[in-house]
Amino acid sequence: MKTLATICILLSAYLPLSAQFYLRGEVRDERNATLANARILVHSTGYIYYSGNDGSFGIMLPAAADSLTIRLNGYEPLCVKATSTQYQQLKLKSLQLAVANPVNTLTSLTTNLKPSERRNWTLTGETYTTLVENEPVSARKYPETGFAIHTDKASYSNIRRFLNMNTLVPPDAVRIEELMNYFNFEYQSPEWDSMFSFRSYITDCPWNRDNDLLMLQVCARKLDPEKIPPSNLVFLVDVSGSMDMPNRLPLLKSAFKLLVDNLREKDTVSIVVYGSATGIWLKPTSGKEKEKIRKAIEELYPGGSTPGESGILAAYRLARSQFIKDGNNRVILATDGDFNVGQSSEEELEKMITKHQESGIYLTCLGVGMGNYKDSRLEVLAKKGNGNFAYLDNEREAEKILVKEFTQTMYTVADDAYLNIRFNESLVRDYRLIGYDNKMKALADSLSQLEGGEIGSGHSLLAFFELTPVSILQDRKNLTGELAKINIGYHDPVSNTKRVTGYSARYDYYEFRELPDCYRFAVSVSMFGAMLKNSKYYRHVGWNDVIIMAHNAHNKKDALQVEFIAMVEKAKKIYARYKKRAKSN
Repeated sequence: MKTLATICILLSAYLPLSAQFYLRGEVRDERNATLANARILVHSTGYIYYSGNDGSFGIMLPAAADSLTIRLNGYEPLCVKATSTQYQQLKLKSLQLAVANPVNTLTSLTTNLKPSERRNWTLTGETYTTLVENEPVSARKYPETGFAIHTDKASYSNIRRFLNMNTLVPPDAVRIEELMNYFNFEYQSPEWDSMFSFRSYITDCPWNRDNDLLMLQVCARKLDPEKIPPSNLVFLVDVSGSMDMPNRLPLLKSAFKLLVDNLREKDTVSIVVYGSATGIWLKPTSGKEKEKIRKAIEELYPGGSTPGESGILAAYRLARSQFIKDGNNRVILATDGDFNVGQSSEEELEKMITKHQESGIYLTCLGVGMGNYKDSRLEVLAKKGNGNFAYLDNEREAEKILVKEFTQTMYTVADDAYLNIRFNESLVRDYRLIGYDNKMKALADSLSQLEGGEIGSGHSLLAFFELTPVSILQDRKNLTGELAKINIGYHDPVSNTKRVTGYSARYDYYEFRELPDCYRFAVSVSMFGAMLKNSKYYRHVGWNDVIIMAHNAHNKKDALQVEFIAMVEKAKKIYARYKKRAKSN
């Protein structure tokens, strides 16, 4: 109740002091059936309300009359002039034609190759996007492929959460590229006039000795700390009833208080909440007033339903009102993703967030919780919101994402970035991209397009391709020439200028044992992901193979790498136990 009362007080501060007009009414369809959750926009204030379960509503207005727009999925929008002296009986007409859907976007795309359709995956209330593992592709028929570059890392910490619960990991919760993103493997600064640095190795493939493994590392430029632009940050916090657990709202409060330590006087912070009501919890405040911001965070309390849509719209509206030209304008959404009021399906949210893509406002999504955690929903929001996505399973992870990797998470150096690679068919017969698996729905849509991602300051990308050579009888050490041409296309976030930078990967073969330790460790990470997905390409790989490779290559002083080995050992025990149960049944 404290949350609701405080929000109402804050909302009232934005209305004229004379606001005392109460508008009542109901929303029905053409057959006179009541319509619940109809979205009601008050034009004079920009505030959004919803009709109740019986279609009725009650709204406070700043004047006796106002204009309203009522929307509901499957019905035509209705604009009316309403007066508080009359009870409003509003009728919405059903749409006769289906609303046009946004174009589905792909994570990776092989030119001219037509893929197939798969099914969806849901686990005990949690939802994950169904992924289709990339298959070997003929370099002669389809020499060119590409994938979106992004800094997302959510999959790794979510996997850790499942293993800490001593349970199997849903295969579609495993995104191998995000496991690789979690570790900043041997960062190499670009040249002074370049946005990216490149490095590549070709070696034997540990899980298929007849094949090669191409390792491609791309590192983005780090921003000069003295030239980091001012930030306009809007914390959008889910304070609904579903957040009333120790690993949800309390964890997010700790996370945001950690982030506050990185704020400067020239940065601006606001807080928007949604739960019992949607409203501004903290007005725009200078980063210098850290105690005021911490106090506002500490006083957040959970309760009510989850009107995620109205919260997102309110946050974007506030971010636009404080927009900093050439600055870092970003909404940081923190939630379990379980929206249950207003637009809540992934398709509806995708349409809504797409409208804000060109606004210059980025969206970072921080996921928490378990049981009703909506991974697929937050992933859609982050990608459509030109942003990034992390999962916080503990306070240590919050510190990693929001403190140690603050600039990488919060500051963008390249927008709409994608990597394109064209293989030399005289050296490569087939290739298979590891990770960057596509959504089933996007693959089934013939109109799907490759959409680039956001790259944060100092991000280090490591991508793997399994290659089948033209002849397995050739001595690899005697092979030479250009293996592949690589281009990265992106937009400068300040000027919005499109730029392309290129690199030529040579066939310079290294024995696997000759590679730097961090690359051999990275291979163990990718094999771990493949084991969790039960990939058909790793049938001859066992948990011990992953553990031995990681142990021989890991940096003993790196806590993350040490923890990874413990995770693999835990996964070995869990999967062996379930395998034994399956046999006994």
